[in-house]
Amino acid sequence: MAKQRFRDVKQGKVSSKVETKKKYTEQSTSHKRQYATVKDKLKAFVTDSFMLLMPIMYVVFYLVMGGREGFAEHKALGWLYILIPLIIVQTIFMVKTGQTPGYRAYDIEVVDARTGERPSLFLILFRNLSAVLSAATLFGWILMFFRKDNKNLHDLLSGTIVVKKP
Repeated sequence: MAKQRFRDVKQGKVSSKVETKKKYTEQSTSHKRQYATVKDKLKAFVTDSFMLLMPIMYVVFYLVMGGREGFAEHKALGWLYILIPLIIVQTIFMVKTGQTPGYRAYDIEVVDARTGERPSLFLILFRNLSAVLSAATLFGWILMFFRKDNKNLHDLLSGTIVVKKP
């Protein structure tokens, strides 16, 4: 192969080796998708909080624990009663469609980072369990503001990614 002159590459007469290699790798990976934005992920989180979390919290607060005072006396047990059904409901939604109601509202979905397809039941369950830990530390949620692919800690641990739905 003949040596490419910098001036020719700069003027667009000849493509550089890096650009040629980049085009080749983008064409070879068919599951390359656009990452979901932080804004869409936050809006989906708020939507899921009101559609999934609030009804569960209401039932636990007033029907199971007997009011705010009962919840205040047994906070750890109350949060366990809230988080277990939430994880189960989110896992069911994600196994069936790869989306929760909030994700569906903003056309984003969870996919396996390696295959680009819907993750398995175990992977989604692990992702949702680690999302609770990531929310408890707050580091896991703040992480998405500093990464180009907007991955949270639970996405990194589970090998999943949130992408725009095609």
